[in-house]
Amino acid sequence: MQVEQMSTPRLSGRPSVVTDDLVRKVDEAIYENRRFTMATLSEAFPQISRTVLFEIVSDRLNYRKLCSRWVPKMLTDVHKTKRLGSASTFLTRDSDEGENFLNQIATGDETWVCHFTPESKQQSMEWRHTHSPKTQKFKVTMSSQKIMCTVFWDRKGVLLTEFLSRGETINAARYCETLTKLRRVIQNKRRGMLGKGIVLLHDNARPHTAGVPQSLIR
Repeated sequence: MQVEQMSTPRLSGRPSVVTDDLVRKVDEAIYENRRFTMATLSEAFPQISRTVLFEIVSDRLNYRKLCSRWVPKMLTDVHKTKRLGSASTFLTRDSDEGENFLNQIATGDETWVCHFTPESKQQSMEWRHTHSPKTQKFKVTMSSQKIMCTVFWDRKGVLLTEFLSRGETINAARYCETLTKLRRVIQNKRRGMLGKGIVLLHDNARPHTAGVPQSLIR
C-alpha cells in the first residue's frame, strides 16, 4: 500500500489594507496639519482602524510628536546680524590674543530668585531596601515672592552677587551703582585686570545701554 503525504496549501491570507497609495495620502494629510490627533486623522481614513493608522504614522512614515523648544524671544534679521558680527569679533580676538583675551572677559546677568524653592521629588530620593517603610513627601509649591539677583563672573569664578530690595527694579542709576561695586571687587579679587582692560558681556536691556552706564563702562 502506498502512503502519500498530504499537505494543506498555505493560504495567502487577507490582503493588506496598507498600500503605498494609502501611506502617501496619510503623509499628505499630516503635512497639511502637523498638530493632528489620531482621532481627527482617523476621521479622514475611516476604512482603517486607529491601530493600523498609528502604525503607518509611526512605523512607515517615522513621525514622532515633539514639542517646540522654548526660546527667550524671536530674533529679527537685524538681531541675528548683530549677534553674528559680535561672535565673529570674539573669534577674531580669541585667535589673535588667545588666553589674554579670555582673561579679560567679565559676564553679567540678572535672574529672579524665589524666597523659597521646594525640594524636588528626585532630590528627596533615598537608597532603601524593598521592604523598608515608604516615606511621605508633602507637595509644596514654589514661593510667589521673589527678588532680583545680579551676578557677574569671569572664567575663574563669581565676582559679584547682588540682591535688590523687595520691590526694587533695575534702572540706569541702579546699574551704575552695581558697576561701581564690580569695579572695586575686580580691584580686590583680580589685581591687574583693570589695567589690561575688561570686556564686559551683558545683554542689551535698557538700563545697560543707557547713556550714563555706557559712559561709566568706557
